[in-house]
Amino acid sequence: MVSRLPAWMLMAFSQPRLKRYIRAARGDAQAAMRLYWWNIEASAALYGPLHCLEVALRNSLHHRLGLAYGRPDWWAVAPLNLRGQRLVAEASAKCRRRGNRAATADDVVAELSFGFWVSLLSKASGYDRHFWVPALHKAFPHYSGRRDGLYDSLSSLVLLRNRIMHHEPVHHRDLAADHAKIYRMLGYLSPDLAKEAQAMDRFPAVLEGKGDALRGDWRHRF
Repeated sequence: MVSRLPAWMLMAFSQPRLKRYIRAARGDAQAAMRLYWWNIEASAALYGPLHCLEVALRNSLHHRLGLAYGRPDWWAVAPLNLRGQRLVAEASAKCRRRGNRAATADDVVAELSFGFWVSLLSKASGYDRHFWVPALHKAFPHYSGRRDGLYDSLSSLVLLRNRIMHHEPVHHRDLAADHAKIYRMLGYLSPDLAKEAQAMDRFPAVLEGKGDALRGDWRHRF
């Protein structure tokens, strides 16, 4: 069935990658092609909300830890575990390689991954005691639940974000639930930002059009 896809598509995207879409489309090569384009379209539409969440989260956590430790490079004195220390060191090294000046705290903050920031909300290495209890619960002014529930939700969005950024399939996920979760997390950080982002968000229309897309009645747009 893969052989029924256009040769240019097989050459550009590879047979192993496209096989997953063929299986999802139950052997229908045309439906698999449409699903591939829709997966890109859905991923592109989720990029904006995820962008808002990732940047708002890291800035809120960074702000609270900066206050708690009394310095913008709080990681220099905070009890990060070995993995956290390694990620900060790698981020700092990348910043230094890119510029002719010393890396600032803001440079390092921007370089650290979404996964790093979410890991600060875990229980690992006593982060719940060292970070959450004294400081990081204040980073979510509109949340009053448990730390572990927040961490689990954000961890699942790290996985979604990474699949999108690495061009992997996301069409099989409950994307409506993922989308709602993004805005729930945004609302805990900033209801104003959540409202502003939703006003520009085209993902609901993309999701609603999935059936039309797979039937060929939808003009794909990235």
